[in-house]
Amino acid sequence: MAEQSDITPIIHQIWHDKDVPPRCQAWVESWRRHHPGWEYRLWTQVECRALLAEHYRWFLPIYDRYPEGVMRAEAGRYFILDRFGGVYVDLDFECLRPVDALLAGQELVVGLEPQEHVQLLSAHRSGLPRLVGTGFLAARPGHPFLAHVHRQLVGSHTRSGSLDATGTFMLTRAVDQAPGDCRITVLAARTLYPLLSPVAAELFGDRPVDRDHAYAVHHWADSWGRDVSVSAQSVAGRQIPFWTSQDLRPRAKGGLDLDPQRERWASGAPAPTVSCLMVTKDRLPWAMRALRCFLAQTYPSVELVVVDDSADGALEDHVRALADPRIRFRRLLPEGRTLGELRNIAVDLATGPYVCQWDDDDLYDPERVEVQMAALLGLDATACFLARERLWWPKRRLLAVSGARVWEGSMVCAKEVLPRYPAQRRGEDTPVAEAVLRAGRVVSVDAPELYTYVYHGNNTFDEPHFAGLFDAATHVWVSGPAYAGHLRAMAARLPLDPADLVRAERPPTGPAPDTAPHAAVDAPRLLPHARRPATGAAESASAPGVAESGSAPGVAVSGSASGVAESAPAPAPAAERPSVLVLTPVKDAVTFLPRYLENLRALDNPRDAVSVGLLEGDSHDGTWEALRDALPALEAEFRRVTLVRRHFGFQLTGPRWEPAAQRQRRSVLARARNQLLSRALGEEEWVLWLDVDVTDYPPDLIQRLLGAREEIVVPHCVAEPGGPTFDLNTFVLHPNAAALDWSRWLRDGILQPPRGFGRSYLEDLRGHERVRVDAVGGTALLVHANLHRDGLVFPTVPYRELIETEGLAALAQDMGVKCWALPGVEVVHPRHWGGGPLSRTGEAGLGAEAQRSVDR
Repeated sequence: MAEQSDITPIIHQIWHDKDVPPRCQAWVESWRRHHPGWEYRLWTQVECRALLAEHYRWFLPIYDRYPEGVMRAEAGRYFILDRFGGVYVDLDFECLRPVDALLAGQELVVGLEPQEHVQLLSAHRSGLPRLVGTGFLAARPGHPFLAHVHRQLVGSHTRSGSLDATGTFMLTRAVDQAPGDCRITVLAARTLYPLLSPVAAELFGDRPVDRDHAYAVHHWADSWGRDVSVSAQSVAGRQIPFWTSQDLRPRAKGGLDLDPQRERWASGAPAPTVSCLMVTKDRLPWAMRALRCFLAQTYPSVELVVVDDSADGALEDHVRALADPRIRFRRLLPEGRTLGELRNIAVDLATGPYVCQWDDDDLYDPERVEVQMAALLGLDATACFLARERLWWPKRRLLAVSGARVWEGSMVCAKEVLPRYPAQRRGEDTPVAEAVLRAGRVVSVDAPELYTYVYHGNNTFDEPHFAGLFDAATHVWVSGPAYAGHLRAMAARLPLDPADLVRAERPPTGPAPDTAPHAAVDAPRLLPHARRPATGAAESASAPGVAESGSAPGVAVSGSASGVAESAPAPAPAAERPSVLVLTPVKDAVTFLPRYLENLRALDNPRDAVSVGLLEGDSHDGTWEALRDALPALEAEFRRVTLVRRHFGFQLTGPRWEPAAQRQRRSVLARARNQLLSRALGEEEWVLWLDVDVTDYPPDLIQRLLGAREEIVVPHCVAEPGGPTFDLNTFVLHPNAAALDWSRWLRDGILQPPRGFGRSYLEDLRGHERVRVDAVGGTALLVHANLHRDGLVFPTVPYRELIETEGLAALAQDMGVKCWALPGVEVVHPRHWGGGPLSRTGEAGLGAEAQRSVDR
């Protein structure tokens, strides 16, 4: 059957059911009116899932686990177009004229959002120079780009929020990383997206639509209720993503159904008492608000222990007037006790077997205690934390959903496992939370609407700290209609009245930050637990971007119970060895090619089990011509050879190890790797990434890497045999990495610390057969090919503050895959300066050395 080359005349739209919202009906009708000869189909959620069940069953586990309906709607359109072709448009898109002429002769058409959207905070953090909209997509059926997007969906499904997982950010990255044989037409914003979103219009000013040029207008009506995770709704009847750990080791993940536990309570099952602990001082309005949040709790057995060392008795009088026996009040003389000491007094007064931190200036959903206790009891845990919280900065009219971490203030735990708080005035709850994490079974739930962390100016930590939380947030709403709508929804859900909102946006009064030791506390560092929610992904993260590695000195060492490392198995007979694809991106590499080819031919794998892929770009020294000359001999010797040329227009103007160059340089390298992978990967079982300027490695390198019996393995890249580590992108975090200030080494969105800062390298671990590592380099890197097929790529923009090979390791960890290294298996990469291969790694080491010398 001949492949269809035209875009099918079908208009697709998706909604919950067949009842289109009234505000969208005129826009829907505009498409039917301007395309009378086209077929029109409105897909319901049930129909979308049925399509996947029939033709794309492999994707259902991801589709069914999306936490938001908008994610399913966004993912579904890519499968509908793949199967049927046509035009997909959101319900809030208005058609101004027929699109036949716009699509004539095209195979796949997308449109750019206004450039102002790139400057919005959430988009700015993504590092993307442009944004491809998801509201209008046109394609012929079976276009190869759609299969590429399906792979991207798998790779991004663990990301938080629809923009990164299924929406604009994901699609933009997919377009930027599309295989070279994809014909994609990208239209300017004025053609399909001439109107600014409400948030952008609020910031940059609105602009008129040029209706003489535009074919359609996206009205940004947010019809799918984007970011419903923070809307004013009960968590009843829906599953909440969770993950558990035991003594910091991941144990389980999934979706938590709260109703069974609630039904047990309703039928008379005992609900253990939870003692909410509130320490306060001279903050009457906020404390009264926190009291109202407590009184609204739906959990059947709670008490509130209030420890107050205010200068007056106003709060005590208020509590007495409430006359609620569940509130236990202790008034202390204002003797300058630390916050840690006061928290210990509250713990000693608690009568319940469980305790819950209840800071006096934050907001709590009525279901907060009930949800966390249902998770704690239902999953047989000793403690429960929230993975994300809502952030509110009233003075700046900002609302957000935080990034993922273990939020100390959200802790609910068994009193018997709670250690004493240290006598500190701030940051006292961080070591307590760390001890709880290390000592028992802990569950994290991703329900940010349960806790709102408020920045009012008198918090313990200062404004730059809170600004950093907003910068790491997964969703942000700025002053304007979107902010106001979400704030109203929050107020409707919480025990707030208009006076609370007005008061919050007034200038702060009361004690200054340094004299308010009982403010809501949130330590400016990550705890050793999950860094980013992976729709329930279980992981242990010790510092920004990477996961803790286990035993001292922060290294997970393979071996028997006695601690003796296992030996690698003997090489399999040649006839039984798996097929391997060796991939190498190159640039200005003509000097290195002879040695590279010589070493490649010296590998002891049978030639009919080895394929080779090379990508050349931006060379000026005849590399492309040298590769073409070598191609016939390579094709005669190896199973399959792929030679690709792709220019990226990237030329360094200074030293390649300069910190200022790293993001762009490594982004281009990641793009080159992804391009080569998409073009060269066939049926091979393994992929070996190998740099062209590696001069020496053992002939049995592949077998020794396979002998680790892991899906991602690197050898030890050294500058000379037995010498220091060259590729510093492979590292293990120190056990105390979480306590370090990584922010000073964050440049252009990626971490660039000096050599040895919080990290160990393979030169320090030579006594081990193999070690678990937190990041990998690409000098020589073995990856199971199915991981790449499942969406494991090299991030071209910061991913958990890492990029390229280090970002790949972080992405692998979010996919549940560990990375390993063999310190005793060496590949040699001599230090050399100046120009060189596109694929050269290790400059992180040179840059770190340069940074360190400057710091001196």
